[in-house]
Amino acid sequence: MSTGNPVVIITGANNGIGFHMAAALLEERYRVAGFDLSGENLAALQETYPDRLLFWRCDVTDEAQVEAAVEAVVQRWGRIDVLVNNACLAIFKPFEEKTLEETRREFEVNYFGYVRTIAAVLPQMKTQGGGIIHNVGSGVGITGFPGIYGYVSTKGAIEALTRTLALELARYGICVNLVHPPLTNTRSAAPLGIPPQAMADPADVGRKLAKKILSTKPVITPDFKTAAYLFFARRYPDAVGRLFGKMAERAR
Repeated sequence: MSTGNPVVIITGANNGIGFHMAAALLEERYRVAGFDLSGENLAALQETYPDRLLFWRCDVTDEAQVEAAVEAVVQRWGRIDVLVNNACLAIFKPFEEKTLEETRREFEVNYFGYVRTIAAVLPQMKTQGGGIIHNVGSGVGITGFPGIYGYVSTKGAIEALTRTLALELARYGICVNLVHPPLTNTRSAAPLGIPPQAMADPADVGRKLAKKILSTKPVITPDFKTAAYLFFARRYPDAVGRLFGKMAERAR
């Protein structure tokens, strides 16, 4: 794919799945660029892997910052093999209590943030003759989930965006696919009220997804259990949505 070890950009790399994916990839000698609003968790990794980790402070809602971050990666390593769109924002409020501005913020991060980073890496991937773009989705974008309509709507939009870009960009040798982690114990999932023991460990999920970083399958999951959940979610979205909504309500 490249001269030397592949270059991977991960947005939202300072916490949760993104952080643990970055750590696992660095262990496997990948070159990793982590984009996030802050980098305190990545600082220790940067000391261990000074030549293979680039942290760039980047707000994915700002087009100029995204373009500058991507340009810094190209200047340092000369190419971009994989983009992992992972940054997200989830505001837990019922529809009637949520402002339109809060919903716009979620779309700016979770949807337009993906669009901005894809647009920024696309010229480089076309020039080098290919690449992989992983868009992190969520099962709730298929089934719905009470209390997070904004987040759910963005993830539903990411499903449609990914499938469309997969068709459009294939002629350039660029693979665009969906990454579906399980419900994971991250900051964005905390407001759901689901007990941590009922959620997956972000370190485990990050490591498993890192092993599939070069996969070109249309949908990537870390394990069979998550794949099975997705099968039922797509086949019976209403039933699965009601089931998980009731489980979360009881847990809260």
